[in-house]
Amino acid sequence: AVSREAEQRIVRVVALAGVGKDDDVAGEVASALGVVEPQRGPIRADPVAGIVTALGPGPALLVLDNCEHVLRGAADLVHALVSATKDVRVLTTSRAPLGLSSESVYPLPELDLPTTTELFVQRARSARPGVDLPAAAVAELCAHLDGLPLAVELAAARVRVMSVAEIARGLDDRFTLLRGGPREAPHRHQTLHAVVDWSWHLLDAGGQAALRALSVFPGGFTVAAAHHLIGARAMEQVEHLVDQSLLKVVDTPAGTRFRMLETVREFSTARRVEAGETDSATAGFLAWAREFGVAHHDTMLGEQPFVTAQRVHVEQDNLLHALRIGMSQQDGPTVVATTAVLSGLWMVESNLVRGTALIEETEWFLSHYRPEPEYIDATRTAVTIAATYTLLLRGPRATRSLATLRALPPAPPTTIVRAMAAVLREARAVFGADPAALRELCDSDEPLLAVVAQCLTSYLREFTGDLPGALAAAELMLAELGTGSPWMRVMAHSRLGELCLNVERGEDARHHLRAAIGLQEELGEGSDPIGLRWALVLAHLQCGDMDEAERCTEVAALNPFDDGDLTYTFALCVRAEILLARGDVDPGLSLWRRAVDRLRTSTHPTYGVDRDLDPWALEVRAVTVVAHARHGRLDLVDAVVADLPSKAAKLLTSPTAQRQQALVEFPLCGALLLAMAMADPDARTRARLIALAEQMRFSRNFHPTMIGALARKAAETADRQAYADAVSEYACLSRDELRAVALASLPGRG
Repeated sequence: AVSREAEQRIVRVVALAGVGKDDDVAGEVASALGVVEPQRGPIRADPVAGIVTALGPGPALLVLDNCEHVLRGAADLVHALVSATKDVRVLTTSRAPLGLSSESVYPLPELDLPTTTELFVQRARSARPGVDLPAAAVAELCAHLDGLPLAVELAAARVRVMSVAEIARGLDDRFTLLRGGPREAPHRHQTLHAVVDWSWHLLDAGGQAALRALSVFPGGFTVAAAHHLIGARAMEQVEHLVDQSLLKVVDTPAGTRFRMLETVREFSTARRVEAGETDSATAGFLAWAREFGVAHHDTMLGEQPFVTAQRVHVEQDNLLHALRIGMSQQDGPTVVATTAVLSGLWMVESNLVRGTALIEETEWFLSHYRPEPEYIDATRTAVTIAATYTLLLRGPRATRSLATLRALPPAPPTTIVRAMAAVLREARAVFGADPAALRELCDSDEPLLAVVAQCLTSYLREFTGDLPGALAAAELMLAELGTGSPWMRVMAHSRLGELCLNVERGEDARHHLRAAIGLQEELGEGSDPIGLRWALVLAHLQCGDMDEAERCTEVAALNPFDDGDLTYTFALCVRAEILLARGDVDPGLSLWRRAVDRLRTSTHPTYGVDRDLDPWALEVRAVTVVAHARHGRLDLVDAVVADLPSKAAKLLTSPTAQRQQALVEFPLCGALLLAMAMADPDARTRARLIALAEQMRFSRNFHPTMIGALARKAAETADRQAYADAVSEYACLSRDELRAVALASLPGRG
């Protein structure tokens, strides 16, 4: 009710009932708000920063429901949000306060009698239209419900089989029976327990057994899942529990699901423990998780990736719970099955925060697991996706997942996952040490093998600075695909769009990005999980289509990234470039400065634990300086200019950056070098720094400020000969040599 009537422009509600650990609260909230990674970007984005982005600039209200079992995690998250924002309010429901100085506690009163009576009448008529509800009898009954909504709900449901007077008599007996609990327990808790216990005793033995068993699911369940715990009568028992209002029916895009109110689940769990049935219920639950994982581990990369992803997404809480149990019990099959399906989901959703956390949690365990025959394919999927994550985001390097993959028996490349595994098994090809081996894979007669090899080739060539080669490989990848593998076609078009942006082929980028978005929509995915609409905004800027860029920004804002303040500041930066392109210089430059200020005051960087390595903040600083330099207003950004060398030095020398920002490290460094060049008064230094920035493929996302031709013109105007000499000097340098030259070019390091 508070959420519905809130004054805030944005209101988001997140249930935490399925979260098992304090450390998982922020990630769960970020995921529930639809936070995803951009298609191109670093890994391990801070989930708190993503939440801030998803909530927008405010005013906004975030509701966190059921915090008591993860109180520390909820308190840490709320404290961080309050510190990071001015116009975001957080409402939590919990059995205990968070204990924060900024907290106002509102103990909820019981419903008054008129409201209790009104609620009872509404629910009773919904349960049994035409039921006789004598006003006096209803008032007498409601006076014994202590104004608790759940008590009202459950009591009203009894009118299906009892009169109001009979309900009142039964309730009175139960209350009397259960009031002898601990004196320090709140009266309303005793009353609620009485209502649930009364409903419990109205069930037959089979219904009670079903409720005990099904309480093992933290995230609700389907009838098919219930079969694993209560057998052939699952449908009958589930319907019975729904009729008794002990299960709620929930319609989702993946089908009908059933869930318990948390209080009912807690009550049923306690009865399960008393009955000594926890081991058997857990065994059935894990059996469901293993079967589900084996059935779906590679289907998300198949013909209907997003439809399958929806089916898996609604089971996240259950699968994570099964994974935790599997890890604690050293249950290899459960860990493999759940890891495989969750990693596949988060790859399709581009949820790199959760994907990389999953790799870190399970990689060592999987490397020591020797799968039974029926779990070899799921194991292959889990370690293949883990190896792909690390390879594409950290660059070619040996990993535990690669070693684990090579220990598994090979399989014919009949699916995308198997083809990925087959390519990754070729160590020298993967590490770029044997170009001939990779070319052989690209020329394979196996279509999927050739497609995956071309995809890998594209990334490896980009990593080495060969953008034309990367583009050529991506084009061959798309050509090899034809009409097959819808998910890979989305990936191929988005890859080409990304690369075309890097080489300033805006029209080609628009073509491929629109094709990828169209395929996503055909496949049933409307939320743009890999950020294609954001990339399309940049393509519009490159094409000089400012009206479309502005319109597309509004659409893309519905799908925020998981990168701190990126959504808000990205929109600022786009509007800044539009204004500059239209000749509104002062307002445009002002927006760039606002973006820098916003990111400077953000308490949570978009990536990692080190604010100085936040790639989005680095790019915004660099482009801001270049924009001001182009319009002769460097005096407005003196502090930003002065800070650039230290930022570049840290980026170039940090092992974290080199390990986890492989593909974006050089473009970011190039952008910083270009900014320093544009601010340097020495003409020769400016020319050489621009040449170095070009060789490091400086980020060209924002047009018109970062147009490559303008950078070359600035270099040639400054010192044509010095620029030509530097271009020749840097052309043949390796990645490590370029890094060393860039570091030596910084003030005080020459």
